[in-house]
Amino acid sequence: MKDNCDSNPKPDFNRRYCGFVGSPGYRHSDLVNTTRPDLAYLTLSLSKRVQFLVIAHREAAEHVLRYLHDTKNESITYTRGSRKPNELWGWVDADWAGDTDTRRSHTGYILMMNGGPVSLNILLPFLFSLSTSEAEFVPAVQSKQVALYLRETLKDFGYQ
Repeated sequence: MKDNCDSNPKPDFNRRYCGFVGSPGYRHSDLVNTTRPDLAYLTLSLSKRVQFLVIAHREAAEHVLRYLHDTKNESITYTRGSRKPNELWGWVDADWAGDTDTRRSHTGYILMMNGGPVSLNILLPFLFSLSTSEAEFVPAVQSKQVALYLRETLKDFGYQ
């Protein structure tokens, strides 16, 4: 939280942290946007702390680096031999007022087909949810819109 942060961090620490946070999102935008979508939320979360840094933020950044190192040989694999080939399915989730600074909900969905993701969206909504039901309902509607679009697109390509 902002209350626990040092508003005057050491310049060297701040420079290294900003370099780390900016690198995957800016210099390596294809890394975040195409091959490693799991980094998008991590980069967003870490970049919110650039002006108010504490040691915990550096430790979180180092944890992300270890995660990248440990998963460098992992990949998304699409297979037609999956349980239900060419079937679109997914998950939706939200946490009500999960951001401790803004009290906004984190929401997201992932749509899968043939063993891999075809659509992923993780965001902080612009609206404040008044209940857990509303926090869950908004991303459910968003994912349904994308699922309908993808289903119609698949029909255009001749899939059921």
